[in-house]
Amino acid sequence: MTRRPGRVLVAGISGAGKTTLARRLSVCWELPCWEMDALHHGPGWTPRPEFEADVRRFVTGDRWVTEDQYHGVLGDLLWERAETVVWLDLPRRTIMQRVVRRSVARATTRRELWNGNRESWRDFVQPYHPIRWAWSQAHVRSRETAERAARFPDVNVIHLRTATETRHWLATVTGRRDVVR
Repeated sequence: MTRRPGRVLVAGISGAGKTTLARRLSVCWELPCWEMDALHHGPGWTPRPEFEADVRRFVTGDRWVTEDQYHGVLGDLLWERAETVVWLDLPRRTIMQRVVRRSVARATTRRELWNGNRESWRDFVQPYHPIRWAWSQAHVRSRETAERAARFPDVNVIHLRTATETRHWLATVTGRRDVVR
């Protein structure tokens, strides 16, 4: 990548590392980072009425990084505005290890996530819980991302298929070798 992109989307299923990578790219490329779950979830896990307007407002800017989510509400809005998509298309075993570890930690610590919401053990049985979602939708999400990439040929898509490949790519763009383990 010869220049720093201004509008970056990080794609992948729950547990792929979208938010973590978006935060790292935000620091590296000095981009404002917008966390989609924080914008979407109001108190009691209810969708915030301002969600779509908030997203439309920040994507009109020339500089941002966010996660590729909420297509049911936003359609292709994020892809229409993105210059670069970093696609975390990791193996299911990697995703599941990450999402299970994250959910267990969240349920155990009861750490606040967004707007007073916390993950609890009883949430694990819900059909849209991140563990269940990642397991059932990983291949669907991968196929949908590939279809979007084909529909948006002017978007630079960086397709990363393993955690090691992702760390090496990140080390290349940040110039920091300490991100490679």
